[in-house]
Amino acid sequence: MTRDSGDVDGISAADEPLELFHAWLDEAGRSEPNDPNAMALASVDAEGRPNVRMVLLKHADPQGFVFYTNLQSAKGCELQGQPHAALCFHWRTLRRQVRVRGPVSLVSAAEADAYFASRPKDSQIGAWASAQSRPMEGRFVFEREIARYAAKYGLSQVPRPPHWSGFRVRPLEIEFWRDRPFRLHDRLVYRRDTQDSPWRTERLFP
Repeated sequence: MTRDSGDVDGISAADEPLELFHAWLDEAGRSEPNDPNAMALASVDAEGRPNVRMVLLKHADPQGFVFYTNLQSAKGCELQGQPHAALCFHWRTLRRQVRVRGPVSLVSAAEADAYFASRPKDSQIGAWASAQSRPMEGRFVFEREIARYAAKYGLSQVPRPPHWSGFRVRPLEIEFWRDRPFRLHDRLVYRRDTQDSPWRTERLFP
C-alpha cells in the first residue's frame, strides 16, 4: 500500500480502511443524535436508472458492509439484477463523510437467520406482513396482515421469511472525507483491484 506521509491535522492513513472506518463510526456513535449507522444506498435498475435510499448498517468487517432487507423490494430486486452498489455515510456533527463502492452478494442463510432472530418480535412480524415496495390499497391492508401474522406467531418463535435476507457490499473503493476551513477539505481514498488485492491510497483534491 502506498504510505502517506500524513498531515497531522488531516486524515491519517491506516493499514486497513476498516480500522479508520470503525474509529470514525465509534466517534459518530458518541456525537450523532440519531442512527450513526445510517447510510445512503445507491443501486441501479435494469434500465440503468439510479435509485438511492437510507438503510442501516448492521455489520462491517474486512469482508464488507452488511444490511438487511426484503429481497422482493425495489432495492432487493435491483441488487440481485445488477449486483453493484455505492454507500455514503454522512456524520453532520463531525463534518465527515465515507463513501464505499463495490460488488454485492447475499449473506449466508446462517448469518441472516442469526440477525433475524436478534430483532424485536414486532419487527419480525412486520417482515412477514409487508410486501415492501409494492402498491398498497390502504393502510388497513397492512394492518390486517400484521394482525394475521401476530396471531400466527403470537405464542411461537418467528422464522425468517424466505424473501428476507441481507446483502454484503464488498468494497473495492472507500473514500474518507473531512471538512476543513475555506473548503480545503481533506480526502483520502483506498482502492484495490480485487477482494484479495492489497489496498493502495491516494490523496484527492477537494
